[in-house]
Amino acid sequence: MQLSDFNYELPDELIAQHPLANRTDSRLLEIRLNGGNCAQFIDRQFKDILSLMKAGDLLVFNDTKVIPARLHGKKETGGNVELLIERISGDQQAWVQIRASKVPKTGSIVHIHNQAGESLPVEMIGYDGRFYEVRFPENVFALLERFGELPLPPYIEHQPDGKDAQRYQTVVAKNPGAVAAPTAGLHFDEAILQQLSDLGVAQASVTLHVGAGTFTPVREEDLSKHKMHYEWFSIPPETLNAITDTQRNGGRVIAVGTTSLRALESQAATGQSSGETNLFITPGFKFKTVDCLLTNFHLPKSTLLMLVSAFAGMENIRAAYQHAIHQKYRFFSYGDAMFLCRLENTTI
Repeated sequence: MQLSDFNYELPDELIAQHPLANRTDSRLLEIRLNGGNCAQFIDRQFKDILSLMKAGDLLVFNDTKVIPARLHGKKETGGNVELLIERISGDQQAWVQIRASKVPKTGSIVHIHNQAGESLPVEMIGYDGRFYEVRFPENVFALLERFGELPLPPYIEHQPDGKDAQRYQTVVAKNPGAVAAPTAGLHFDEAILQQLSDLGVAQASVTLHVGAGTFTPVREEDLSKHKMHYEWFSIPPETLNAITDTQRNGGRVIAVGTTSLRALESQAATGQSSGETNLFITPGFKFKTVDCLLTNFHLPKSTLLMLVSAFAGMENIRAAYQHAIHQKYRFFSYGDAMFLCRLENTTI
């Protein structure tokens, strides 16, 4: 499996830079798999998700909450430095990505600052070959509330504002720890969640704290050599029970987003309902839990594009993306969505 197999050309104007007026205003591409590489594409509005659900189905959301994970500061030599939290590893420790003209050495100090004029020392304590481990002088979450900035993805070109603070969170977000939103969940508002409930569609949640590694480019052409980043996840007992009940009664387990899917399939693969996962899903992967997937459109050569290609077939996804580009769907975090089910679960 080669990295170049997952490339495509996307016009810049199709990269959504801002959220739409309402969460449910987005479009929805339904992909109906008919066997082999023969998929049917149906252009819908997101509110049509109601017609794609049936009583007894289970929607599984990721309830992670995006934290203000971007920090600005200076090295002791005076040079500017930016820290982006990758994942929090302790009460006062975290793994980070660093942007600087020259990365500070282990044992050195970086002084972060905020617009109020406060400054705090951050100690560089380790490096794993990809990310840097740092120690803060106080609790990480408390510090980020005072010094952090909302970490919009690198392809969104404006500085985060008040609208982003609200719309780059899902309405089910409650457990802080993510540095990127589980974007499939951004399309739901409270009203449509209630409508789904009224239809008899059950709802459950997992937590997977999306790390900055989700935006790290895959650099190995041979995908067997790629090292997937770790992300922390947890699945509560009530969600596992809901999945068992759904499967027993003939309903479908529908992952809202690739992060929910990775958490569920990590549990199925290991039997562990919490911990860190670096599950790398590529074509040929055998799915054990998830029947259907609601997801946004993903970056070229990304591990998320590989995941959806594993779910629906490489040629089907390649054709779906070309259809979406031709129909001018909006791409990436603030963009539109697609809905697809594995072949044996396409009948509604």
